[in-house]
Amino acid sequence: MMKRLTAAALAATLGFFALGSTPAQAGDAYWQCVTFARMFSGIQLFGDAWTWWRQAVDKFRTGDAPETGSVLVFQPHGRMSAGHVAVVSDVLTDRVIRVTHANWGGSRGKVEENVTVVDVSPSGDWSRVKVWYNPINDLGTTVYPTYGFIYKGAREAFENGRQMAAAAANEGRASN
Repeated sequence: MMKRLTAAALAATLGFFALGSTPAQAGDAYWQCVTFARMFSGIQLFGDAWTWWRQAVDKFRTGDAPETGSVLVFQPHGRMSAGHVAVVSDVLTDRVIRVTHANWGGSRGKVEENVTVVDVSPSGDWSRVKVWYNPINDLGTTVYPTYGFIYKGAREAFENGRQMAAAAANEGRASN
């Protein structure tokens, strides 16, 4: 309970520093979350946001802990029928991060930078989150289900690195 109160207090404090969105101009680009996340993260996945998780499982590392540069994948929920993706711009605590994303809530088609996201899942696994909502200048009231995080490193590179590290460790033990 104390962790949740601390996270909520931190989120409220961070909200005072949140960037406001500016009114859309006629010539402004209209960003979709997937186009923006692909460009900003370098993770080359395509299709609706919710499909990124299934696509990523065999191609990229995935998990339930945020890392700067990883992509948080939201499940379809309510009016958000295609899901949502957001790039982690900063990890503040084990339960509070900032994301940069596009086409969210009160900023349709716009990019929002360093938006506070709080893990409200009972087990701290980022499966349920609340997102800062500029129009009310507070965390939104909706709890969004997520799949987890996609990390930029390809799955094969990570596995190869782990195998090389294990081989080096075994070699070091054998020579002692």
